[in-house]
Amino acid sequence: MIITQLAGSPVSVELQHVLFGADAGAHEQWMRLFNEDRFAFREGLTHEERTALSYERLRLVNAVIPDLCALVADPPALTAVHEHAGVADAGMATIFSIHTNLFLGSLLDHDHTGRDLTPYVDLARIGTFLCTERGHGNDAAQLETTATFDQASGGFVLHTPTAAASKFMPNTSSVGGAKDALVAARLIVAGEDHGVFLFLTPLTDEAGRHLPGVHVSRLPQTASSPVDHCETRFDHVRLPFTALLQGEHGRLTPEGRFSSTLQSPRTRFLRSIGRVTMGKLCMSAYSVGVMRHAVTVAVRHAHTRITSAGMSRERVPLFAHRSHHAPLLDALATSYAATLLQRLAVQRWMRASGAEREDADRLAAIAKGWITWAARDVMTVCRERCGAHGLLLSTGIAYQAAANEGAITAEGDNLVIWIKAAGEMLLGGFVPAPVYEVPPESRTLDNPLHLQNLMADLEHIPRERARARLRARDAGRGMQRWNGAVEPAIQFIRAHANRLAAQELLKASEHAGSPQVRQLLGDLHRLFVLRQVAACSGELMADGRLTADHVRQLPDELDQVVAALQPHAGILAEAFAAPSDKGRTRSLFLHGEAAQAVPV
Repeated sequence: MIITQLAGSPVSVELQHVLFGADAGAHEQWMRLFNEDRFAFREGLTHEERTALSYERLRLVNAVIPDLCALVADPPALTAVHEHAGVADAGMATIFSIHTNLFLGSLLDHDHTGRDLTPYVDLARIGTFLCTERGHGNDAAQLETTATFDQASGGFVLHTPTAAASKFMPNTSSVGGAKDALVAARLIVAGEDHGVFLFLTPLTDEAGRHLPGVHVSRLPQTASSPVDHCETRFDHVRLPFTALLQGEHGRLTPEGRFSSTLQSPRTRFLRSIGRVTMGKLCMSAYSVGVMRHAVTVAVRHAHTRITSAGMSRERVPLFAHRSHHAPLLDALATSYAATLLQRLAVQRWMRASGAEREDADRLAAIAKGWITWAARDVMTVCRERCGAHGLLLSTGIAYQAAANEGAITAEGDNLVIWIKAAGEMLLGGFVPAPVYEVPPESRTLDNPLHLQNLMADLEHIPRERARARLRARDAGRGMQRWNGAVEPAIQFIRAHANRLAAQELLKASEHAGSPQVRQLLGDLHRLFVLRQVAACSGELMADGRLTADHVRQLPDELDQVVAALQPHAGILAEAFAAPSDKGRTRSLFLHGEAAQAVPV
């Protein structure tokens, strides 16, 4: 399927197929919707007005979804919405993700027969998700909020026992309409703590007034997406027996008998909040979308703004300057690699079962960290390359860059989830990537197989360093031993993600239908890998992976691939099918100023 809003060049259409594949139809639906004027940026709104607008737009999005439950159960379709929602409205994208994935998704993933989901499907009531506490973020298994089974009433008493147990940052204000929440709390039965489960908890009445015992206070405004972030606590709030979300990981009879297929309370907790892993994929999708949009805006701007040609009196587009187009070509390569890594993570998670689930969950975490951090770097470059125009909120880049900081922290802080992944992979059964045999005469910097081997080397080196430090006799114990290994461990996870992203880019090149697309994707792969190799060339040479001649050749090799890609940047960006300017940046980037001579 072709995304019809593309200009229609055959190369762009094929590149688009590489990026969106069989899901192009789902993506086009959201591209069209979010390109409408009602999603255009509005100047001059206060934080409160912008937050209220995000809730209005949430309802516009919901109105075009024929079956919200089916969407929530379809990872490619759900992540497709996230790829485009953040470009349109970061606040709306955030509350959409909370309502659909975390709230409704959790309801669907637990026993829900007989539970009426209609109010949530129709948005008569908006759902939110209360897990993190003021004193417990990434150590969420230690949550203090309690839900005590009351044998006399047959229900539960939800309570916040300490200030540290206040639920931190969920959108629990009265803005947006009536709201319910899924609250993570310790299930206490006859004095025994069975671990953390989710409890469906009404927050407001139909008029938006908070119910008795529900205490909500607005938090200071954040620099990220405009959302009604709040701190929430519960004062002996009574809930019915049906409030407990049950499943194989934990069931309670009306008589108070608890059973579970899992012995570990921590494992029960992770099963209860299983949608957080899908949330990582949603955050990655969000960052992929805003990253591609930033690159598109910057490339368009660089082709239409005219400046001097340096040492001559000629007038040229900004993009003619190597200092301008080289970082944008790096951003293009990263954006292609990030999109394909996102596709890999979604597909593996969707298809995983049994023993594969742990690896798929870990890949989702690693990809989330890599992609959201890459989006930060790419948007910073693109904002700078747009000069003062890049500072305008209406342009999108600066606004989306700030909101992306929320994605870096949401669903698990990036650094923390990488450290967890590193520990599992260093101490578990991780099998390093194979290094394919390449004859010495073919170990050149333009051989994609050799380049991919170098990516495997860059993964192997810090992994072995971390493992050696963990095994060292003088490493100490506990925290001291781990602290000695954590830096190379993080480098290992970054290199692992880099290798996977490069691998997907190389696969796309090898499977391309036309020679031109094969060459373009191959050059993007080469540029992406050479940047990683150049950054670590000393270590690669020290380990015998690169020769001194290779290191001397690197600057020229990079310059050559940049020069080869320069004429094709527009078509590579066109394949992103990013929203048009929607009337908000047309006057800045596409009219008039292209004819002016503006100094760099």
